[in-house]
Amino acid sequence: MIETVQKEFKATIGDVVDKIQQVQLEMFANANKSVLELYFYIGETIENNIQWGNKFVDELSVELKIRFSKAKGYSPRNLRNMRKYYLSVKENEELKELSYKIPWSHNTIIMDRVKNDNEKIWYIKETYNNGWSYDYLENQVKRDAYSRQILGDKPNNFGLTLLQPQSSLAKEIMKDPYIFDVGELRENYVEKDVENALIEKIKMTLLELGNGFSFIANQYRVTVNKEENYIDLLFYHTKLHCYVAIELKNKKFIPEYAGKMNYYLSALDDMLKTEYDNPSIGIILVRDKDKLNVEYALRNINKPIGVSSYELSEYLPKDILESLPTEEELNLHIDIKE
Repeated sequence: MIETVQKEFKATIGDVVDKIQQVQLEMFANANKSVLELYFYIGETIENNIQWGNKFVDELSVELKIRFSKAKGYSPRNLRNMRKYYLSVKENEELKELSYKIPWSHNTIIMDRVKNDNEKIWYIKETYNNGWSYDYLENQVKRDAYSRQILGDKPNNFGLTLLQPQSSLAKEIMKDPYIFDVGELRENYVEKDVENALIEKIKMTLLELGNGFSFIANQYRVTVNKEENYIDLLFYHTKLHCYVAIELKNKKFIPEYAGKMNYYLSALDDMLKTEYDNPSIGIILVRDKDKLNVEYALRNINKPIGVSSYELSEYLPKDILESLPTEEELNLHIDIKE
């Protein structure tokens, strides 16, 4: 009884936190709209005077800096970004409205580096819904996250094992591949720093699946008839209202992985799931996978399971790669690729 109350208490707190974050984002979007409408106007003005070339932009920048000395954002470079913004959204009202929801700096990345309107809309929605930072958004655009997320292979049986809207939400949390990047430790590192950073990167990357994820534990113990097994990572999702088990494997997907995850989900549903929870979901992260093999492995399993690939940043220097902790030290199934 006490355990059930504690779970309900945590879930309620999670709902309040999500609501506060939602309102904060809405307040920001309303304030941001006025700024972007101004930038749209300036961008249109620059485009209408394009016959003057760079001279017009440079002189406009000087004049605005003199008249609004305390204001920022009127450098020649940023004025040119305003023109790009105007050209990007002037014929797409949906894109224009959505752009109000994210900061100007984020808009500049999307409008400058993403060419297709559907992709721009997707990146804006993902940034807004998941609170992506500037650096994270830049990395996602660089790695072509749109193609990986929308067009990539993310086999799962969510449509057959979950009711709506859980099945659609579950599909949205999947990424393929996941990128675990510890590249910022190229200098001034010690071995313990690398170990801690790698563990933290794995957690944070999984938490960036979207709003609502709450980390519970790594190596979560499941005991059945005195036999102990361990789930690599366990989360609770406050929007899906279910437990999410994550298994990381250092090899190509094999059908046995699906069977073991099915075992874990059955145990979680019997031992942790309450009447207020939806069925637990499993995500298996592997180094590589064959779509047909995954489909066969999941075909007759009635527990919701998805399979995605993951990779470590490939530009890490050899000395850092050699200093990374072993599988036993991490207590996670992560293999460092030479």
